[in-house]
Amino acid sequence: MSDNRIINFDEPTIVIKNAIIRSRYQAATLVNKELLALYYGVGRYVSENSRGVWGKGAIKQISNLLQIELPGLRGFSESSIKRMRSFYESWQPIFSNRPLSMGELQNMENKSTVLSVVGQADIDLSLLYQHIGGFESPEFFINNFYKVGFTHHSEILAKEKSLDGRFFYITHCSAAFWSVETLKTHLRGELFQSGTIPNNFLLTLPEQEQAQRAIRSFKDEYFLEYINIEDENNPDERVFENAIISDIKKFILSFGNAFCFMGSQYRVIVGDEEKFIDLLFYNRELRCLVAIELKRGKFEPSYLGQLSFYLSALDEYVKLESEMPSIGILLCKEANRAIVEFAVRDYSKPIGVATFKTKSDMPVDMQKALPDIEDMRKLLETAPEEQYSEDEE
Repeated sequence: MSDNRIINFDEPTIVIKNAIIRSRYQAATLVNKELLALYYGVGRYVSENSRGVWGKGAIKQISNLLQIELPGLRGFSESSIKRMRSFYESWQPIFSNRPLSMGELQNMENKSTVLSVVGQADIDLSLLYQHIGGFESPEFFINNFYKVGFTHHSEILAKEKSLDGRFFYITHCSAAFWSVETLKTHLRGELFQSGTIPNNFLLTLPEQEQAQRAIRSFKDEYFLEYINIEDENNPDERVFENAIISDIKKFILSFGNAFCFMGSQYRVIVGDEEKFIDLLFYNRELRCLVAIELKRGKFEPSYLGQLSFYLSALDEYVKLESEMPSIGILLCKEANRAIVEFAVRDYSKPIGVATFKTKSDMPVDMQKALPDIEDMRKLLETAPEEQYSEDEE
């Protein structure tokens, strides 16, 4: 096909210009949801025509003509329009993942087509809403998707190729109000790969929203600098557990203030036999019990069987009907992420594996910078009256 098939680009320029103008008319200001719909619609139109139909240099010419038709227009440079095309091509296969229901089809029939091009398929700016609404994803993700700006979307699509990773960054951009620079930093640092706890939550929790919240609630590594065990080579988990219990407040703060401590060596009875869970918490945000098993050594896949058993017992005998399924966290000294991800995927109970570091794992110079625990304890135990009288003297 010859590149000279279309001599000028007045018609496609007018099509896009009308789309911009009509989009402005639909809202007093182009809120993010409307902007994304506009970019998705333009991206679809460009995708269906620019690869072999319009010929080389078409997008650049259209961008230049748009500047003439709409003086001062921003956001429709050649590179921006190409990003719109990428935006559409990246999400269209996902949002069109299943057929629309009869109710959704009727809803579409009641909406007017925003763009109608002679010889081309109709372009409806409501397609974005319909596609996202038709995608089997929880409502909270849809809302997060709309809250994230187009520049953020473009960065995520360019740097993160996995669907789960894109969900992860979109959710965090929305919840934490990341700037574009902050997002770029996390993308360069591969936060999705290194910062999330290895888990099977998306496969085992009944609601994807709950699964995403669970993923955000736990880290892949915890720094328990307040734990000081004299014999680090002692493999007894009870020694480690007692060190945690002695300062349970700091341990809870390491995990987050949504955790409520329910007990150590928590007893459950199954078949007339007593079983004891190292640490049991309740998370108010997740509305579920969280069982934590402690291992002083390296992760072994066999540890997961015991934890899965405890979760079954908790769901059967302890969990309230209104609560979500219990979650298990295996906290160990070290773990190979690839092995963990391979091990957890076939379990039917929601399990994650995290590692921990204590004060002894810190470099010596950093250890010296920390105040001595005993000195801090004595300082805190000093009565205010005594401090005052000494100052007076």
